[in-house]
Order: sequence, then C-alpha cells, then structure tokens
Amino acid sequence: MTDAMTIDPDYLTRQLQALLAIASPTGFTDEAVRHTAQELARLGLEVKLTRRGAIRALRRGKARRPARGIVSHLDTLGAQVKALKENGRLELVPVGHWSARFAEGARVSILSAKGTYRGTILPLKASGHTFNDEVDCQPTGWRHVELRVDALSRDHNDLTQLGIDVGDIVAVDPQPEFLENGFIVSRHLDDKAGVAIMLAALEAMQRQNIETPVDTYWLFTIGEEVGVGASAALTPEIASLVAIDNGTTAPGQNSREFGVTLAMADQTGPFDYHLSKKLHQLCLAHGVPVQKDVFRYYRSDAASAVEAGHDVRTALIAFGVDASHGYERIHLNALMSNARLCVLYSASNVEIGRDANELSDLEGFTHQEVPDAAPEQVLPADLSTEN
Repeated sequence: MTDAMTIDPDYLTRQLQALLAIASPTGFTDEAVRHTAQELARLGLEVKLTRRGAIRALRRGKARRPARGIVSHLDTLGAQVKALKENGRLELVPVGHWSARFAEGARVSILSAKGTYRGTILPLKASGHTFNDEVDCQPTGWRHVELRVDALSRDHNDLTQLGIDVGDIVAVDPQPEFLENGFIVSRHLDDKAGVAIMLAALEAMQRQNIETPVDTYWLFTIGEEVGVGASAALTPEIASLVAIDNGTTAPGQNSREFGVTLAMADQTGPFDYHLSKKLHQLCLAHGVPVQKDVFRYYRSDAASAVEAGHDVRTALIAFGVDASHGYERIHLNALMSNARLCVLYSASNVEIGRDANELSDLEGFTHQEVPDAAPEQVLPADLSTEN
C-alpha cells in the first residue's frame, strides 16, 4: 500500500502558503497553533494542546506501544523591542539566533498593545546621500540597526503615544515566492515547511486509509527557535521521535535542496543509530532520494526532548535549505520526499519490540555488531612504484 501511496503537492503547497501568511515568531504563536490544530482535527486526528499551545495529535495504530512521534515547530525567528529611542525609532533584539545582516531592509509588523504597526528594519546609517561611503563600511549587528515605524514617530514621546512599548514582538514579513520550477523562496521556511510536510503526510495517510502498526503522535512545538522545542509535548508511550527541520545547503555540507537529508549528528552528538539506519533503509528500499549530513552548529526539537529527560530514540530528517535563517530557498522535491518518508516510517513494522517498555532486562536489547568489511582490497601493483 505504501509503495502506491501518493503525496498531494497542491495540498502541501497550499498549507505552506497558509502557514507563511500567519505571523508566528516565538512567543506569538497562538494563531498558527489554531490553524494547525483545526486542520489536524479536520483530517480526523485526536488533537490536544499543552497549556502554552504545543500540539499533540494522535493517529491510532494497531497497538498503543511503542508509539512513534514525528515533530516539527510552528515558531519562527523574529525580534523584540529593546528600547524606544529618542529619534523615534526602535532598538531591537533578535528572537532566535539570526544575523542582523538579514534583518536590514526587512518589512515588519510591530505587535503592540494598541494594535499592529508596520515598519522597516534599517541600518543606523541608511542614506547614501547623507553618509556616502559610510553606508558600506558600518558594522553589522543588532546594535547597528533600528526599526523605523510607519507612523508619526519623531521621538520617544510619539512612540509612547502610539502605544509601542519595550517587549513588543516584531514579526518579519516572509515575502514568499512559489516558482513554477518548484523552488520556493521565503523567510520562515524553517520550519513552516516542516509543518506542511507533516500535514501532507497525514492527508495522504487519511485519504488512502494507510494503517500503522502502532500509534503515531504528530507533534508541533512553539519554542524550538529559543531551545525549548519538544521538551513538553511527549508522552511516556513515545519510544522514538523523528524531527523534521531544515538541512543547511552550504559549502562543507552534504545537504541538498532535493530528496531527504538524513542528519547523522548535530552539535549535541550522534542521533540514534538504529532509528537513523531504519530511515535510511526505508529511503533506499522505496526509491526516496537521500543523502546524509552532519551539522556542527545546529540543534532541533530532538535535542530539546532528550535534554528534558525523555528517554526516546531520536533522528532528524531534513529538507535542504539554502541560506538558512536568512533569505531561505527550498525545492518542492525535498518536501515531497520527506512527506513520503514520514508515511513509510509510520507504516513500517516495529523492529525493537522491547521499546514498548520504559525499563526491561537485557532480553531483546539491540546489537551494534559491525562485520569485517569484505572483500579485501587488492591494491594496484604500481602503488609501490617510486616516482
């Protein structure tokens, strides 16, 4: 059944477009949570929310344990008002880790107690007619940008009258473009593309009545960009957790904007040996393009789950993103490939039965025996020839 399974690219694209249209920087995720929870309920899942809004959606399988979890995050990068400046502009601090280099020129919404104001993030020296070559040699950093509000804001007092205050959330416009050749360019593809992948996988499973051997929990977190992630959304039944997030297509990396990028490790260390191996074998067995990568400056929902004390096997599958946390670009091929892998994994047989129990004896415990490589290499005779 899974070999004949089809992912609907139009549904996936529509969901991504809808998600990108909803501002959801960390700390301001309620509307994105509502949209996603309503769509999950429409698809027929049992949907529960934590106090702050992380989503736990259950799709029943033949057995309750060892349940599987698949997770992505709804929150995105953004900014917050640090100070009201005497020149009528706003000092900012980032929400999440991203460079002010990519903030310069961004159109934004200031989400104040009195309503939404529009504005632009600019370098302190923004006018070439005033500063000449200084516009090109000023430093880069959050202390060297400011937010110009599109309202009468000549000084600190005007900003106060507008109702803008320290701590107000600033949402950065995604400015998405969906090109005919399959490329998608936008801010916040990390990780709204991951959410769209999960929804598309679920839509395919529901439409084609795909059964799973165990329960699967489809988790959507609201604080991954600030390191919280999947720390609070898991249940004791979940024995393995597959995170979906961006893979970085950059010099020195093996990620691509096509197929599945299987992360073997991030800055917190290697992912689970057995779960990662299973995902790779599923790709090879079902013709899903796949490549492996290691991320040195990267963490995901999987890391926050383990750090919170959850004893789960973790893995990370990714869609290749060019210029991650900046002006991001992906390709629909990678989104479709990851959605296929989600379905294949959910429908695959359970291989480590003892994972149904949180504690058990040695019986059934896994092996990591690696046989000797064969056949032995036969070295060319001319290798020993002196030049």
